Amino acid sequence: MKMKMFLSMAVILCVLTLRLAAQDPVKAAPAAFKEKLNNEHVRVIEYQSKPGDKEGMHSHAAGVIYVVKGGKLKFVNSDGTTKEVEFKTGDVLWRDAVTHTAENVGNTEMKAILVEQKK
Repeated sequence: MKMKMFLSMAVILCVLTLRLAAQDPVKAAPAAFKEKLNNEHVRVIEYQSKPGDKEGMHSHAAGVIYVVKGGKLKFVNSDGTTKEVEFKTGDVLWRDAVTHTAENVGNTEMKAILVEQKK
């Protein structure tokens, strides 16, 4: 009986962990992400982050990033790998689907428009 209860709790914990790991960025960090359009084809999100701002674990669908105002972000992916990226104003980038945290480690406010694909 104790083993069944332990296994049940372990399964519930795993499901909750996966749900938190794949959280919608607008819900995970509403100060940073604002949904501007959501239809059957794309989701458009406005992003802004001040120096020192941090976003918890969240997921993005594959899509395009247009950098309105450049900055430097540190990402920690769901697998634990880290990467710092310097974005320049006017950059247009493709990004595959990703689950990560982000922190503005630069000294400027960064702004971007994310256009995420829907399947």
